[in-house]
Amino acid sequence: MSNAKIVLSKESIKNSELWGKAGIEIPKFDHDNMSDCTKENPTWVHFGAGNIFRGFIAMLQQQLLNNGKVNGGIVAVDGHDCDMMDKIYTPYDNLSLLVIMNPDGSLDKKVVGSIGESLGADYSREEEWKRLHEIFSNPSLQMASFTITEKGYSVKNISQDDLTDGLNHPKSIMAKVASLAYTRYKNGQLPIAFVSMDNCSHNGEILHNSIETIVKKWIENGLVEEDFLKYINNNEKVSFPWSMIDKITPRPSGDVKDSLEKEGFEGMDIICTENNTYAAPFVNAEGPQYLVIEDHFPNGRMPLEEAGVFLTNRETVERIETMKVCTCLNPLHTSLAVFGCLLGFNLIADEMKDPALKKLVEKIGYEEGMPVVVNPGIINPEDFIKEVVDVRLPNPYIPDTPQRIASDTSQKVGIRFGETIKAYGAREDLDPKQLKYIPLVIAGWCRYLMAIDDNGNAMELSPDPLLDELKKYVANVKLGTKELGEDTLKPILINEEIFGVNLYDIGLGEKIEGYFNEMISGVGAVRSTLEKYLECK
Repeated sequence: MSNAKIVLSKESIKNSELWGKAGIEIPKFDHDNMSDCTKENPTWVHFGAGNIFRGFIAMLQQQLLNNGKVNGGIVAVDGHDCDMMDKIYTPYDNLSLLVIMNPDGSLDKKVVGSIGESLGADYSREEEWKRLHEIFSNPSLQMASFTITEKGYSVKNISQDDLTDGLNHPKSIMAKVASLAYTRYKNGQLPIAFVSMDNCSHNGEILHNSIETIVKKWIENGLVEEDFLKYINNNEKVSFPWSMIDKITPRPSGDVKDSLEKEGFEGMDIICTENNTYAAPFVNAEGPQYLVIEDHFPNGRMPLEEAGVFLTNRETVERIETMKVCTCLNPLHTSLAVFGCLLGFNLIADEMKDPALKKLVEKIGYEEGMPVVVNPGIINPEDFIKEVVDVRLPNPYIPDTPQRIASDTSQKVGIRFGETIKAYGAREDLDPKQLKYIPLVIAGWCRYLMAIDDNGNAMELSPDPLLDELKKYVANVKLGTKELGEDTLKPILINEEIFGVNLYDIGLGEKIEGYFNEMISGVGAVRSTLEKYLECK
């Protein structure tokens, strides 16, 4: 095996024996035929051709192709980073290698072969830009989906050029999509679903609002007619379904690259694109994955449910998002991030080997979160959280760090903890004062803001828009302080913009101060406070 050279190309995957010996799954369909069908009758265009697309979304269509449910693939488009198309797609015939990193260290490998065409969405690439407009004028097109990150939808600082000349020479991704939508409108007001698959709440609404903002400006500037806005806002013609996506696809791992090269793979170099995106011909990812989409497709859709996608109504999408963000995943992440930084951890998986930290996330999830969890019906919250605690967080091959997750904590605690606290306050059979572990994490975050770790050493804090303001409240607190000044934490804990609630009014302010006092009593006090309340000694 190690003597055989393996090259990722459409010719190479015709040699099924070579790939079979290497233990790598290859597509079960004719790649050339799939590409031809994609070009003749495109049904699915995807914007944002990065890791989550190749490692998850493209594999959904591959499953349908393997089972003969569809004939064509996906048109992969990048409007932000054409470097990706030139260096990662074209040289490898639009193929990628998916490497699933299992918790036991084994790697499952599959060739991703469902991308029938790849295009850079930039008017300076004339042929490709023209081809995109051809695709959007084709009645066969059913869906344009997106993984462009939350900032890709922002039109707050959109350039004046996009508002005055964006129809023909768009620069931002949102202006490019609006221009392509106009082509679809001009070709008979053809129906389409624009599906954001980015990991942000109410993503379909965010996408719709951004496109609508641009179209209104274009109408003001005389670029398009008012009827175009009616088309965009007619949900029988154009829909913006909401979705929830969940799968960790970190940047390409050097360890995975080395492993592939040892097995005989050539050309597996990791690159950094012009826009500082790390990419490689392979994608490494965890195994668990979830995609839930509001089932609203004006021009029909491929049978995504047969590839494991949950198709449902908007309310259920929102409930699943709430379940994940408020109870089953994100609060556990933030708890590990805060204490991981204080205790000197650099890997989330290592924290799950620590008895106190493992017990902390179990208590926050099962004991404090579960009584108020929003049950979406189609995914069982207890099964979801069990997989998070037992499989996903402990996976040492997912190189996720507490420092990364600690970024922007002030923007996250209101959703990740504040919603649970409010739910306790709203229930007659529950009382926020009975919470023990969520307030412990909030106290830990206040202790983190001192920028001193549990060994008494200076610690770099992760970026946060409120960092300068919050740090000043604890700037004069020193380790070994016996008694906290009465108003030291008060400005933080009464801030409803941070927590969604005044923590004193709801009965938790003094409890958090008490935990904080214990954590500043000296070197090692964070560890001893955790172990005391989690009864780990």
